[in-house]
Amino acid sequence: MESLEGGSDGISQMKQTQEPLICGLPDDIALFCLARVPREYHVVLKCVSRRWRDLVHREEWHAYRRKQNLGETWIYALCRDKFEQICCYVLDPNSLKRSWKRMLELPSCSLRRKGIGFEVLGKKLYLMGGSRWSEDATDEVYCYDASNNTWTEANPLSTARCYFACEVLDQKIYAIGGLGLNSSVPHSWETYDPCTNNWNSYSDSNIIPEIEDSFVLDGKIYIRCGRSAVTSHVYAVVYEPSSGTWQHADAEMVSGWQGPAVVVDGTLYVLDESSGTRLMMWQKDIREWVAIGRLSSLLTRPPCKLVAIGKSIYVTGKGRSTVVVDVSNAGNMEGMMVSSSIPELSSNDEIISCKCLAI
Repeated sequence: MESLEGGSDGISQMKQTQEPLICGLPDDIALFCLARVPREYHVVLKCVSRRWRDLVHREEWHAYRRKQNLGETWIYALCRDKFEQICCYVLDPNSLKRSWKRMLELPSCSLRRKGIGFEVLGKKLYLMGGSRWSEDATDEVYCYDASNNTWTEANPLSTARCYFACEVLDQKIYAIGGLGLNSSVPHSWETYDPCTNNWNSYSDSNIIPEIEDSFVLDGKIYIRCGRSAVTSHVYAVVYEPSSGTWQHADAEMVSGWQGPAVVVDGTLYVLDESSGTRLMMWQKDIREWVAIGRLSSLLTRPPCKLVAIGKSIYVTGKGRSTVVVDVSNAGNMEGMMVSSSIPELSSNDEIISCKCLAI
């Protein structure tokens, strides 16, 4: 009797896999239709049937949406709340409400860590390293799959580190510098390759601790460290993939790198927070920094983090207050810049990092 029941289950599963995604349509046509459902409704698609749920989780789904330019980018903000615990919020820029929503709880062991790394690769978010006052730096890595809304433990860093820079270049995560359990950590970096699921370590004496910001421009990684106590100059280095080495960055460009930076269509923008909030642009053809305009002090709450979606820069500050600036319409002006805002003034959460993830 047990064997008959087992055989029956197998037959039912086989029938299920043979059932079309949409009755009366070939699966390729069904995929053409379903892939055009907005991202905010993907959770509803997964409730329709097991086949639809499995489809939304599969790489085929994400590859098809990318190929057809159907991917939708959401912003993820890693924050620290009034209880000194980290939390994560997500913003759908295309939503009519355009409000930040709290994500599924983060891994409990990471909640009170500081100096934690935060990066996006493909459809996954990564929490890396960090430390607590009673604990040394850790090599732990946790991965959030945005397609199925779950956290899992991932392959650990090769070196325990905290307060380090994170960037993605050539589909690999770079964990750069920071502090750790030995003196070599500040002068090292490592890369994660999702194809091999391995971290590889490297070292370079040009990397120093106290990294404050980073970005990728023209296929190179730039990191900015704290000001020199002796010269007051900003120290920055650039990673050259062709040689696998870090070199001193262009001094003229670095001189204007006075705040959080973001790259839009190959152009570098920096938010100068030294006196109010002023958006600056590096014009590499004439090698000068140009002031784009000021943002209203009523809308921005420094310190801020920047991300870009298309031609729009999202400036997110304390309490997740967010200002959106369309740089395609921004010109060189002396007054306030025209922008839209997403206020979150009831909160005082500190913004640790902001990243974009497209599905």
